[in-house]
This record gives sequence, structure tokens and C-alpha cells, in this order.
Amino acid sequence: MAGTFYRVQCADCENEQVVFGKASTTVSCAVCGTTLARPTGGNASIEHEIVETVESR
Repeated sequence: MAGTFYRVQCADCENEQVVFGKASTTVSCAVCGTTLARPTGGNASIEHEIVETVESR
């Protein structure tokens, strides 16, 4: 399975969390519950700032 992981910073609480670029479910912030990414059928729609690419394959 090829894909990319991103470190995303929540705009509300500034928590950083790793998100899979092809997430098939909604990804929420572990601290405040804000939606960080939504599935779109292919690549996920990341709704907050991408800080860095953690791993790319």
C-alpha cells in the first residue's frame, strides 16, 4: 500500500498530529476534536496546515 503521511497542525489548539494522506475516515484532532482531514474517495482533503511530510512511499 503506497501513501504519504503528513504532520498536520490544528488551527484551533495548535496540536500536531500525523495523518495518512489517503485516509478513508474523517480524522479529528485528538485534543479538541476539530476535523483535520476528510475522505474524498482518493487522497484525503486536509483542512489545516501541513507542517511536514513524515514518510512518503
